[in-house]
Amino acid sequence: MATTPNVTPNNLESFWMPFSANRQFKRDPRMFVAADGMYYTTADGRKVLDGTAGLWCVNAGHARKQIVEAVQAQVAELDYAPAFQMGHPKAFELAARLCAMMPEGLDHVFYTNSGSESVETALKIAIAYQKARGETGRYRLIGRERGYHGVNFGGISVGGIVSNRKTFGPLLNGVDHLPHTHDLARNAFTRGEPQNGAELADELERIVALHDPSTVAAVIVEPVAGSTGVLIPPVGYLKRLREICDKHGIVLIFDEVITGFGRLGKPFATHYFDVKPDLITTAKGLTNGVIPMGAVFARKEIYDAFMTGPDHMIELFHGYTYSGHPVGCAAALACLDIYREESLFERGDGIYDYFADALHSLRDVKNVIDIRNIGLVGAIELEGIAGQPTKRAFSAFLEAYEKNLLIRTTGDIIALSPPLIVTRAQIDELFGTLRDVLENLD
Repeated sequence: MATTPNVTPNNLESFWMPFSANRQFKRDPRMFVAADGMYYTTADGRKVLDGTAGLWCVNAGHARKQIVEAVQAQVAELDYAPAFQMGHPKAFELAARLCAMMPEGLDHVFYTNSGSESVETALKIAIAYQKARGETGRYRLIGRERGYHGVNFGGISVGGIVSNRKTFGPLLNGVDHLPHTHDLARNAFTRGEPQNGAELADELERIVALHDPSTVAAVIVEPVAGSTGVLIPPVGYLKRLREICDKHGIVLIFDEVITGFGRLGKPFATHYFDVKPDLITTAKGLTNGVIPMGAVFARKEIYDAFMTGPDHMIELFHGYTYSGHPVGCAAALACLDIYREESLFERGDGIYDYFADALHSLRDVKNVIDIRNIGLVGAIELEGIAGQPTKRAFSAFLEAYEKNLLIRTTGDIIALSPPLIVTRAQIDELFGTLRDVLENLD
């Protein structure tokens, strides 16, 4: 007879928490037990304003009835279907709706389960595509300093955040990195795209020449580098990358795991910056964070390059057990309905300027050395404490939580990305609380 193990209620020790100071948390835990709209509820009954859309993912706000009901109905109807050599209707319906949102030519979708898997998928497709079109010597990948592309080996290899890379050995061979675009000396306190730094894209020419263009398969960048602290590309920078990639036959990948699904005030960064890459990685806002799911968009010519040989043969030996999961597809379809019905990708009520004004009103607060923003995402960079990197921002995170506000910190940068349903009153609440936190911070 099966027995229930003797487990201590609320024992915190067994769970090895990701990207967390485990010892600090388990001494003084911060527990959410419910969420609705713009607010979490804590274990002690407090309402905490979500200033980060969970982890950049709850774009439509928490506990949306349409998504909840769609998930419940799907579990009851079809809880799982294999994606290998089989299908189900919602996977195809969702793919068609997603591609209809994209610029012309980005008309195929490959499903994954997360942003990390989307990146791995895009990198593999890029290299395989080069081989499929006869460019068998192209295997090199170029990322960017301070870039974040998930936590799998491909992603941390092309990524450029030192702490994510240093522990895990030599990583992938044949990877190089562009310089990052952050320039406090010339661009501090910029609203939107900085005017200085487009020339940094020309470093790609130098890197390509160093390795020989015939060896380079793909370049991957976040249009807006999110996890490193909201680094916004200079005017013309992304267009220049596109030109150089075109010149040398290199696949350009935009990692839109954060910028996708309305974060910038457009459906995707490809629309905002008017630059069309060859592959786009997405996740997070695809299902509003309800079900883990990701998707990679591909240009038609990339897809078509694989559609050769006998038609009974598998064209791409890649995929996941949960690719296009029925419940994930149901959540995503309901989420897309909400985005459309509430015009959350392009709000016409002045909310983006209101958010920017409130954010930049903190310019006079002590220890603030930069503020930057685009759409409904912003960052406040703090002067670090000598010999104690990250401590000042982490202290702000802890104090903000005590004052019923959830923020995100990376290094000594506070990153803000509230759900796209945020109101002016909630923006006032967010930045009023944050001002109080920062003014009383050591």
